[in-house]
Amino acid sequence: MKASELTVAMVAGEASGDLLGADLIEALLQRVPQARFVGIGGEGMQRLGFSSWYPLQALSHMGLIEVLGELPRLLRLRHLLARRLLALRPDVFVGIDAPDFNLELERRLRRQGIPVVHYVSPSVWAWRQYRVRRIRESVDCMLTLFPFEADFYRVHRVPVRHVGHPLADRIPLENDPVAARQALDLPKDRTLVALLPGSRVGEVRRLGPLFLDTARRLLARRRGLHFLVPFANRETRRCFEQVLASSTDGIPLTLLDGDSRTAMTASQAVLVASGTAALEALLIKRPMVVAYRLSPLSYRILKGMVRIPYYSLPNLLAGRALVPELVQDQATPENLAEALLEQLDRPREAYLAACRDIHRRLRMQAGARAAEAVLEVAGHA
Repeated sequence: MKASELTVAMVAGEASGDLLGADLIEALLQRVPQARFVGIGGEGMQRLGFSSWYPLQALSHMGLIEVLGELPRLLRLRHLLARRLLALRPDVFVGIDAPDFNLELERRLRRQGIPVVHYVSPSVWAWRQYRVRRIRESVDCMLTLFPFEADFYRVHRVPVRHVGHPLADRIPLENDPVAARQALDLPKDRTLVALLPGSRVGEVRRLGPLFLDTARRLLARRRGLHFLVPFANRETRRCFEQVLASSTDGIPLTLLDGDSRTAMTASQAVLVASGTAALEALLIKRPMVVAYRLSPLSYRILKGMVRIPYYSLPNLLAGRALVPELVQDQATPENLAEALLEQLDRPREAYLAACRDIHRRLRMQAGARAAEAVLEVAGHA
């Protein structure tokens, strides 16, 4: 196979998948400069030459019940995508996260002789473990971000490669909050708190009002606070602005397009939706409170299936309650405000040491390792 003939198809499901996809594309281009990349991806992937056939937001949905209304459209999209990929016959397909969409697509492609890599393990180690049989049928290699995931797949005889997390490679071990504050032109005499209600519109609709109510509670108890709200994309910003428009009081807010890392670095504490942003806050080593809500029915279903003691990545990686995580009925403005005040006032030495330890363990040059595995599966090693 000539370098110019390598075609890599990818499907990323949301903003965090776009980050992983961009990191992988960058590493693949260093090895195969003329490679071609197609499928579904976001702005980060597209800046590197990725041709996205459909918008990334087409797959960005949360919850079990919430996605039912979108199911016919998602099934139709997957069918069209499979037909297009089978006609193209790429050298390898990489499904990035979005397991409910990607795994069935991967199984169909693999049955037709297209090599398949899945990047980011589904939480099969935490709930619905029976899915591992379907994963074994669907992929030639599973790439995991965290070491405990790779151990699970080895036990279940699924080919696996632990690659680490690209955020751990890109975020420095030490950061400069003063420089971050200056970069955002923020007031020097205020205590900054970053609010990150999620990277999907559904999350922002559910968590945006909760986070604003929490900000009001905080302001009532502590003067001199200023809140930063970075957004993953235009859609989530527009959604948050709609929530904000219904509020009559003046919360001191700065809205940011992107810049989530700078916002967290500049802040003294972070209120964040459970997910990749919580991991990013840990790597930046900021005190945080993790919050999450689903529809009541989705939560009842999930609660009966989950077999892990923690929901948030910081606590899963630490193996203990490193940060407060408040889920569903516990995630009230009163509880979140109280937890954030405790985070603002807590001694930081032990917390910083734990964050540094996790950061070092996840620093593995993830993009390079993932690219090596993808090229091996494609027969281009």
